Amino acid sequence: MNKKEVSARLAGEVSLGNELSVHRLGFGAMRLTGEGIWGPPQDRKAALAVLRRAVELDVTFIDTADSYGPHVSEELIAEALFPYPKGLVIATKGGWNRPGPNQWTHDATPAHLRAAVEGSLKRLRLDRIDVYQLHVPDPVVPFEASLETLAELRDQGKIRLVGLSNVTREHIERARKIVPIVSVQNRYSFADREWDYVVDYCDRHGIAFIPWFPLGAGKVAGDVLHEVAQAHQASSKQVALAWLLRRSPLMLPIPGTSSVEHLEENIAAASLHLTGEEYKRLAEVPELVASR
Repeated sequence: MNKKEVSARLAGEVSLGNELSVHRLGFGAMRLTGEGIWGPPQDRKAALAVLRRAVELDVTFIDTADSYGPHVSEELIAEALFPYPKGLVIATKGGWNRPGPNQWTHDATPAHLRAAVEGSLKRLRLDRIDVYQLHVPDPVVPFEASLETLAELRDQGKIRLVGLSNVTREHIERARKIVPIVSVQNRYSFADREWDYVVDYCDRHGIAFIPWFPLGAGKVAGDVLHEVAQAHQASSKQVALAWLLRRSPLMLPIPGTSSVEHLEENIAAASLHLTGEEYKRLAEVPELVASR
C-alpha cells in the first residue's frame, strides 16, 4: 500500500442528518484513557500526539463519551485540539455511570442526561455538541423519557444532532418518533453480524452506522483475514476496516488506538479496495463459524 496515500479523505464522505459531512473513517477515543478505561493515560503526551496526528490524517469525526475515564477522553480531546479545526465533528455520549475500572452502570434518567450534556460541553469547550448519543438504553428508565430529554436539549441549542448506541431496530423506530436520529453505533464487523438488519435499516433511512467491533470469531476469521491481507500486502485490521467501508456507503468506522503507528495503519485502510470475491469470502465467515 502506498504510504503517501494515508488519508481518511480516501474513504469518501458520509452525511449526518444532511447537516454535517465527515470523512468515512473516524477515530474512537476510548482507548486514550488508563487501564480499564479508567483514569488518565500512562503517557499523556502520546495520547495528545495521537489526536493531533488523526486530524493531520484528515480525520473529521472523533467519537468519545463522558464515561471514558470518566471525563478523561473528552478532556484530552480539548487539550489536544482546541480551538478545533474547521470541519471537525466531535461526537460524545451519555447514559453510563462509572463506579470503577471496567465497571459500567446504567443511568439514562433525564436529570443525569442533562448534567452529562452540561459536563461534556464544559470539558470539550463547546457551546453546542454536534452529535450527542444515548450510550445505551436504561432498563429501568422509559426509553422515551431519555429521548425526550435529548430532544429538549437539542431544542435548547445544546445538542445539534442526536444519535443512538447499543440499540435494536425497535429502539431506533421509537426514537425517530421523538427526534431525528442521524447515527447508530452498535458492535459490528465482518465476523460479527448480529446487527446486519440494523445496518440495512440504517441504509434505507439515511442513518450513519458507526461500528464498534472486535476482530473475533476465532480461527476461521483469522485464517480468511490473513489470506486476504497477504494478497494486498496489508494488515488484518486494514482488511477488516476495508470490508466495513464496502459493506455500506453509510458505514463510519471509528478504529481506536493509543499509538500513532497503529493510527496510521488504520487510516491507511481507506485506500484498500477489496475484490468482490474477497468481500464475499469475508462476509461468509459467520456462516463458516456457525457450521463448525
